[in-house]
Amino acid sequence: MPKAEPKIACRKLWKVFGPDPVGFLKKHQMQPDAAAFAAEQYIGAVRDVSFDVMENEILVIMGLSGSGKSTLIRAITRLNDPTSGEVLMDGRNLLAASADELIEIRRHKMGMVFQNFGLLPHRNVLDNVAFPLEVSGSDRATREAKAREMLKLVGLEGREGYFPRELSGGQQQRVGIARSLAVGPEIWFLDEPFSALDPLIRREMQDEFLRLQKLLRKTILFITHDFDEAIRLADRIGIMKDGYLVQLSRPEEMILHPANDYVREFVKIAPRDKILSLAAIARPLSGDAPEQVLPGATKLADAAARILGSEAAFHIVDDAGLSLGEVRRADLITALFPEGTH
Repeated sequence: MPKAEPKIACRKLWKVFGPDPVGFLKKHQMQPDAAAFAAEQYIGAVRDVSFDVMENEILVIMGLSGSGKSTLIRAITRLNDPTSGEVLMDGRNLLAASADELIEIRRHKMGMVFQNFGLLPHRNVLDNVAFPLEVSGSDRATREAKAREMLKLVGLEGREGYFPRELSGGQQQRVGIARSLAVGPEIWFLDEPFSALDPLIRREMQDEFLRLQKLLRKTILFITHDFDEAIRLADRIGIMKDGYLVQLSRPEEMILHPANDYVREFVKIAPRDKILSLAAIARPLSGDAPEQVLPGATKLADAAARILGSEAAFHIVDDAGLSLGEVRRADLITALFPEGTH
């Protein structure tokens, strides 16, 4: 079976700020170190970043403020042109696209949602959602019908005539989401879309986001500084520090095998029991397969009571019933409390 091609591919992407960023990179053979940046007073916001986003995947990029995550998404979408590297979308290099081609790509392939809702205050909800379709030349009946469809999708049916000031923060963000989906984008870029919301509303919007993804199956690049949000939403997580992508992996892999101390600090507070599955902690069978069987996809939280209450090992199997190994009480405790004393 042929390997799937990525929907987005970043290759050796750099975004450097300073008087002559291209010359600076060339002078240092495209690999300037921290000392070179400091000595010549350049800022390396994105440094030699390469990764793929597969079709229908939710890839979350996270990091602390100033890590380069928002600059990265702006470089990929060419809201800020990268200094060097490639951004391929369906195999096409976006950095080689003309201004007119880029406008068309943004209008028809990309949906964008940012922390600042960016709604037009003088337009009602329906007109806000219909706005990108108006810009692309759709007639009024077509764009309003599509806008009503999107508002129904995000649970705002009946509020078409409201103005942004009459909506709560969560409702305003739903309008922003509906507007970004109105053009039917293949790829959805979201830059800290929920961080301005109260915790309860934020949780609701995460639920809404997951519901929409299940329904629409978009390819998504999502930026956040919140690790809880990342593990809740992501198929894979990338962590940035000082412009570098220091680790990119599935949440389970990141928790079990952090790349360095920086990542280790991020995952320290993660709810391991809700993230790790039995498959992730299974060890090879020590003898005959145990009689008690549990699916490998089961989260530790859902199996903990049963495993902790038994002296015997459990046979862990995949969806096809094939053996993945075994898990004992001690394995579970070690996984849940890796630095504990037991």
